Amino acid sequence: MIDRYTRPEMGHIFSLENKYAIWQEIEVLACEAQAELGKIGISKDEAQWIRDHANFEKAKVDEIEEVTRHDVIAFLTNMKEYIDADVPEGEPKPSRWVHYGMTSSDLGDTALCYQLTQACDLIIEDVKKLGEICKRRAFEERNTLCAGRTHGIHAEPMTFGMKFGSWAWELKRDLDRLEDARKNVAFGAISGAVGTYSNIDPKIEQMVGKKLGLTPVRLATQVIQRDRHAEFVTSIAICSSTLEKIATEVRNLQRTDIREAEEYFSPGQKGSSAMPHKRNPINCERISGMARLNRGNAVAALEDITLWHERDISHSSVERVILPDSSINLDYCTQKLTDIIDKLLVYPDKMLHDMNRTGGLIYSQRILLSVVDKGVLREDAYKWVQRNAMKRWMEGQDFRTSVEQDPDITKYLTKEEIDDCFDYKYFLRHVDMIFERFGL
Repeated sequence: MIDRYTRPEMGHIFSLENKYAIWQEIEVLACEAQAELGKIGISKDEAQWIRDHANFEKAKVDEIEEVTRHDVIAFLTNMKEYIDADVPEGEPKPSRWVHYGMTSSDLGDTALCYQLTQACDLIIEDVKKLGEICKRRAFEERNTLCAGRTHGIHAEPMTFGMKFGSWAWELKRDLDRLEDARKNVAFGAISGAVGTYSNIDPKIEQMVGKKLGLTPVRLATQVIQRDRHAEFVTSIAICSSTLEKIATEVRNLQRTDIREAEEYFSPGQKGSSAMPHKRNPINCERISGMARLNRGNAVAALEDITLWHERDISHSSVERVILPDSSINLDYCTQKLTDIIDKLLVYPDKMLHDMNRTGGLIYSQRILLSVVDKGVLREDAYKWVQRNAMKRWMEGQDFRTSVEQDPDITKYLTKEEIDDCFDYKYFLRHVDMIFERFGL
């Protein structure tokens, strides 16, 4: 992900410096575990020496990799240089115990899973915060009357707070998925070349994992199976789609023809280089665009599940892109949308104006059911109400007036009963219950 969309804390997690630091810690922990078990020759003094002297220099690792064409070997070479630098001449080199019985994937996969838990922790907090903002706005706009729309067409009255409430609950489901994804990716494997523990005691894996907060996989081949990583990326993709859904609604409501809500427009902000009047929903548009990237990444993550035999590296190049980019993307977009929703400008008067633009059409079902309540077949009642609605659509006639003049309808409904049908409060009588039921 480019710097423009990378927040420092998330960017650091996927930096080479952080990855190498985790690699170093895993190798040191493995040495300490080996010394504690006492099954190979490493002493506790040597393990302590390794702990005290282990280090790396990114530039040097990069330089070595230019020759080795192997990032783990390059790292280990540089790390061992630091470990052995101060060892007296003729003394055994403590670095000989580093990476003992391990394979590159033991180091890389375990570290990668640890990085993903770090990233997921940030994302989870992001999503929690956005959900809380949506809940707050739901309460603030709990009784703000607006027209509900289906297929882009006015349907029936609702409150603007219900929109925020539905977003809050969708984000809660996203949060549940992300927490599950974190749990299922918080695994490590230190089991050797094809997962048989042929050259390393399984207890090492357990001891190192415990220190890192990672659970040993029940069975690895050479790698941790990629369904875990796919779950992580697809959970991010679903959450990104939620963000796009919210952003798209704001974009639609900000259209000139509607303008019932809009992004905050800060002093000095410019909307267009050519047209000074423009107030464009650029941040919501950005979120919509970036969600597409994460959905594409999810497809790539699913493709990575299938590897040859016990391992190949066809997944590796993909993951170097999609895992950081998906995490950075969602972190950025969640933060951005949190600010948008927090400062969202809401125009209740315009909502009321728009609701009344159709001359009462949004009350058609209420009239329909009121006639049915009088014993009329629903089919007949629907026909009577629809023909008056079409007069509004096609001829611009006032719907309420047409209803009041329709002999079939007035045969069953009094003027007072028709008046009651055009009272928006009827549609909102369960709003309090809706908010209570869903914990809002």
